[in-house]
Amino acid sequence: MERKIKLSHTEVEHFVAVATRCDFDIDIAYNRYRVDAKSFLGVFGLDFTKVLTVYYNGYNEEFEELLKRCAIAC
Repeated sequence: MERKIKLSHTEVEHFVAVATRCDFDIDIAYNRYRVDAKSFLGVFGLDFTKVLTVYYNGYNEEFEELLKRCAIAC
């Protein structure tokens, strides 16, 4: 699955914590940069002024709720 989100610097720690509790792989990307969403340093190194794309294959209710809160209108 693929979702478009916006994150702020203050949301990174919570985003990574929720992603870490998921039992499937999650990547987050901007342009050609793609990082493991369970890596705090990887996610924190992205440009938060841009729309980020989350790629994942699995379901976790807490993670879905987080994505809904961070979602942007496409």
